[in-house]
Amino acid sequence: MAKTIYILNGPNLNLLGKREPEIYGAETLADVEKSCGELASDKGLAIAFHQSNSEGAIVDLIHEAREKAAAIIINPAAYTHTSVAILDALNAFEGPVIEVHISNVHKREAFRHHSFVSGRADGIIVGCGTQGYELALMRAAKLLD
Repeated sequence: MAKTIYILNGPNLNLLGKREPEIYGAETLADVEKSCGELASDKGLAIAFHQSNSEGAIVDLIHEAREKAAAIIINPAAYTHTSVAILDALNAFEGPVIEVHISNVHKREAFRHHSFVSGRADGIIVGCGTQGYELALMRAAKLLD
């Protein structure tokens, strides 16, 4: 049975491709899910792709991943800078965690420079556009080898 990687997306990422395309690009979250699914299949992995605008729902998915996933790729979006709850949930997950940000948060507003999630992440990919998800998937696959 293929190892499953949870790919979790935070608030407003459901608007990817429509919201601020000059920052986040024209690809949709469905496009990202499709490319990640193809790459995962090529690597003998499975993905469970989720998006929520609710912090509690993301925490619940991380808890679920403890039983069902070998790794987590997470773009916590705005919760990156505010959520100790997501950090605590990730700290209870035993597999690799890769943090992804589509934009280069370090070239943006100062409040975006701090990430609670980075304290748990085994890798962080920033500013590579939606390709960052594929890079994260490749890294997660390598860590699981």
